Amino acid sequence: MNCFLVKTEPGVFSIDDLKKKKREPWDGVRNYQARNIMRDEMKMGDLVLFYHSNADPSGVAGVCRVASKPYPDPTQFDADSPYFDPKSDPENPRWFLVDMAFEKKFKRLVSLTELKQYAELAEMTLLQRGNRLSVMTVTQDEFEFILALASC
Repeated sequence: MNCFLVKTEPGVFSIDDLKKKKREPWDGVRNYQARNIMRDEMKMGDLVLFYHSNADPSGVAGVCRVASKPYPDPTQFDADSPYFDPKSDPENPRWFLVDMAFEKKFKRLVSLTELKQYAELAEMTLLQRGNRLSVMTVTQDEFEFILALASC
């Protein structure tokens, strides 16, 4: 099983929103590297850290899981959507997504500041300078370490 992290702004869509909806398409990703991770690497059942970005504080709020195979993101074809892409063609879509299903909300947010304190996470993609990906891979060790932090 692979592990991942997805970022979202809690004012737009939070862990509580996912808990309420239970399952949601992870739409609006408009970065090719992040798209490729969802399209090519994520498999149904993979576990995903749910990260609140641009928050005070930012951090890992819980866990979700990949709940579908990748499929074309319908927002790319919707002219009224902020994620509309006029260059995308239904016959050859540019953007793909997977559904995410709620697993659990952490009892406490594991903040970005806290994550940066641990040598065990020094190589984590999230913590690398200049990284702005909204979807990224996480090693099994990193995933388990963050789960342990959340249960402290």
